[in-house]
Amino acid sequence: MPKITIHQTGSSFSSNQIEAFNLASKSSFGEPKNGKVLYSIYETLYLLDKKLAEVLKNSKKISFHEILKKANHESFLVFKDLRDKGSVLKEGLKFGADFRVYNKGDKPGKAHAKYLLYVISGKKINTLDFAAKARIAHSTNKILLLALVDAEEDISYYEVNWKSRE
Repeated sequence: MPKITIHQTGSSFSSNQIEAFNLASKSSFGEPKNGKVLYSIYETLYLLDKKLAEVLKNSKKISFHEILKKANHESFLVFKDLRDKGSVLKEGLKFGADFRVYNKGDKPGKAHAKYLLYVISGKKINTLDFAAKARIAHSTNKILLLALVDAEEDISYYEVNWKSRE
């Protein structure tokens, strides 16, 4: 498959190539909209990392590292780890999360995300923030997933389920 050319305009990333539409349909990379496929910064980084794309800004090639400077390194590590394992990740801003995570084989728009994912690295999470994240996940019928990235860049995942009193 030829490399997808992704154009950066401001903080947005998009492509109008047929290969971009094919990949979006097959593997849920990006979101087709108004004749283009729109990518999150993490999808863009992942495609660059896998040598499936190149990014141009004003006709100049932009490197993986230049884009990574504008993203959260730990969030990219988590995105890459879960995407490599077959999950589909989409931005979770609407839910106050880092990502929405879909099970392997599920497609956004056809299935609901199973998890709301929060990346935690080098920072503490206080009780009120934790409770708020758990409540949002529960109220949206999703499971809270915490990804802890340590100093060696190892990732541990913790699934938090709501348990009601009976």
